[in-house]
Amino acid sequence: MMQNYLLLVAMTILGAFAAFFLKKASAGDGILSILKSLNFYIGGFLYFVSALINIYILKHLDYSVVLPLTSITYIFTMLISHQFLKEKITTKKIIGVSLILIGSIVLLLGNL
Repeated sequence: MMQNYLLLVAMTILGAFAAFFLKKASAGDGILSILKSLNFYIGGFLYFVSALINIYILKHLDYSVVLPLTSITYIFTMLISHQFLKEKITTKKIIGVSLILIGSIVLLLGNL
């Protein structure tokens, strides 16, 4: 059972990196530029792998647990955007991510 929760965390990390690569792909001018970008394909591939893991996890865990726990993607997104895109981490972002983390922990503890 713990392996499924670890896979869920891996899935959210992949999703966060997928969005990062798509963000990098969006830097081009126009759709043709995006389609020529390697970042577009890396992002799409990571989303695809994340979706496959999601399907596997849904087979083993309750939907009412899996879907809310995917919100931890926002935590990884904030860290990735700060580290690689040099975006600022504001107090509001920290409060929001903290609330997500608290909610995820409460949900997790209620289902273990």
